[in-house]
Amino acid sequence: MNPSPPRPAADDVTSRPAPLPRPTVVPYIARWSAEQSLTPDVIATARGLAYPDETPYDRDHGGALWARTELKPGHGKPDFGGVHPQRQRRAMQRLLCQVCGHRADRTQGGVLWLVEDHRGDWKDWPEGLVTAHPPVCLPCARLAVVQCHHLLHVPWMALRVRGSAVEGVYGRPYHLQGHRLVRGEKAAVFYDHPAIRWIVASQLTRTLRGCTVVDLDSAPAP
Repeated sequence: MNPSPPRPAADDVTSRPAPLPRPTVVPYIARWSAEQSLTPDVIATARGLAYPDETPYDRDHGGALWARTELKPGHGKPDFGGVHPQRQRRAMQRLLCQVCGHRADRTQGGVLWLVEDHRGDWKDWPEGLVTAHPPVCLPCARLAVVQCHHLLHVPWMALRVRGSAVEGVYGRPYHLQGHRLVRGEKAAVFYDHPAIRWIVASQLTRTLRGCTVVDLDSAPAP
């Protein structure tokens, strides 16, 4: 019989961080365990990547090939760290709140976004920031900053964005090595870049312009 594992010392128990609370809301763009990937193996063609059984619905207006995923929201268990490609795409196209799926908050200052704070990345950050995170409504933004496990571990800021445009995708790029397709690390690609023909997209990206940092606590309720 295997010996029982040693019991942790009292100091080990008390020094452990308290478990994070389970979110009370499943975000609209989150993936559920029943939503399995249906993406077939890709093939190389003269115009880039393709599916052997490709349909017109597999590509967007910019020619990017999209991952296929079952659409079964609410079935199984929520994957709070996963993103459903089609729901994320819809939220980005229509500027819907990524949490509740309704219209994102808008004021004269612009649409509300929550982003990771990387203000040291370039001089006028966040101008020109490319993000795969859809916008939010104000009630969901206030909920997200106290319940989202990702935001609890990174510095963040709220922005009002006066202008944004869908200019690319985020996904899995491929390249040819001889006659063999090789997978690369996930990356963002603009529609006007030749690499757009060699990526399986899983999220839309928007480029944010006319950004103003705002305080969620002082923002009026809608």
